[in-house]
Amino acid sequence: MSEGIVVIPTYNEIENIETIIRAVFSLETPFDILVVDDNSPDGTAQKVKELMQDFPQRLFLEVRAGKAGLGTAYVHGFKWAITRKYEYIFEMDADFSHNPADLERLQEACKKGADMAIGSRYSKGVNVVNWPLSRVLLSYYASVYVKMITGMKIHDATAGFICYKRKVLESINLDNIKFVGYAFQIEMKYRTWSNGFNIMEVPIIFTDRTKGESKMSNAIIKEAILGVVSLRIKKMLNRL
Repeated sequence: MSEGIVVIPTYNEIENIETIIRAVFSLETPFDILVVDDNSPDGTAQKVKELMQDFPQRLFLEVRAGKAGLGTAYVHGFKWAITRKYEYIFEMDADFSHNPADLERLQEACKKGADMAIGSRYSKGVNVVNWPLSRVLLSYYASVYVKMITGMKIHDATAGFICYKRKVLESINLDNIKFVGYAFQIEMKYRTWSNGFNIMEVPIIFTDRTKGESKMSNAIIKEAILGVVSLRIKKMLNRL
């Protein structure tokens, strides 16, 4: 068993899943992978099952009954990884918007003192490729908004490329995490920050997917806007 595991949630990622898995396993640093698939109708889970024959004891699969959201998929994966005592637990998308090679940089940051290492698009300028300007502005100013409301000094609060030390996830009541999109990413950082852990941002270049479809929606954006306020209120009332 490796000391680090990469949790990859999937829904209809048949065009990307084999390539991303092989890219992670080609790295010099050994990482295990857990794919949490929401019963994709395109056969994503079946492809992972086939690849498990090539990567026994390194590639794992959890299939859920149906599409239930990114946040709940990560919580499912976190619980699975905590039970198996992985020291470093990662979030990463399946679509190559996150460069697998940066996994090593995130883990190194945690080994050097970070409790949470964030693959950050905005810690050094704006490092986003192939996004329309409207999407860049939405994402960038969402993080500015989060800073204003929460007080966290994080440049990329909605980032989804993260390395956690296991103790961070063990300190959070994962059953209380209900958000699914941007708000999930914000809440995990806010709870980590509120618990006094050391958060470090590692600059990355984010490249928009070239295969498959984005899962972004207006509901996810609305959840994030309202969710930040609710998190701040809960903290003020000592209910976080």
